[in-house]
Amino acid sequence: MALELVTIPCLKDNFAFLLHDAASGETTLIDAPEPGPVLAALRDRGWSLTQILLTHHDWDHIDGVPGIVAATGARVLGAAKDTHRLPPLDRALEDGDRIPVGPEEAIVIAVPGHTLGHIAFHLPASGYAFTADTLMAAGCGRIFEGTPPMMWDSLSKLAALPPETLIGSGHDYLDSNLRFALTLEPDNPALISRVETLARLRREGRLPMPSTLSEELATNPFLRAHLPQMKRAVGLPDASDVAVFAEIRARKDRF
Repeated sequence: MALELVTIPCLKDNFAFLLHDAASGETTLIDAPEPGPVLAALRDRGWSLTQILLTHHDWDHIDGVPGIVAATGARVLGAAKDTHRLPPLDRALEDGDRIPVGPEEAIVIAVPGHTLGHIAFHLPASGYAFTADTLMAAGCGRIFEGTPPMMWDSLSKLAALPPETLIGSGHDYLDSNLRFALTLEPDNPALISRVETLARLRREGRLPMPSTLSEELATNPFLRAHLPQMKRAVGLPDASDVAVFAEIRARKDRF
């Protein structure tokens, strides 16, 4: 059975995620934007937190760590490259490391670009990937510390995961991301359907996260930079995949 997944809205538009194994009682937290909602989710379910996995150093992914650790005693794991700007780590992680999460493992994937030390966590048995600010729902993070080739390589790694993988994004920018995607592919039926689904979910007060990788491959312009139709859409039919990705990112930065 897959680990139970709980999506926790935090701050203005952040997400944290809990993974719970009923057999062992172990619970893992992905990112820690703030203590309150996380501790409330644990308390409401009667769960004990075992460990916190951090994707990157941005304040809105780590500021909750001290309060959560003080309340739970959970271990903290994060990228070895970012030990100088993360909370104190109980384990520093490298690309390819495997972390026990209940009866299965989370595989660490280095995905630099948004930040240089950004990592993602893939749990193949449950079919989850937590990609934070690298791959977002219908978008990707701004390139603050890396380069377009670096970010494109990171997104390509994530795009190669099984298409049924559930993607845990770090933020809910979905409305803006979909409006931007429509400027590039206004006739994409999958994109039109996703916009309609989002409107329904918003009306019903339901979270539109996580998404599936197959949905992202069909609608996320940043994963589609290699496609001929996307290259034509940005007026670069003969350009490299990286050049098209960089153009899409530049347009989104101005959107």
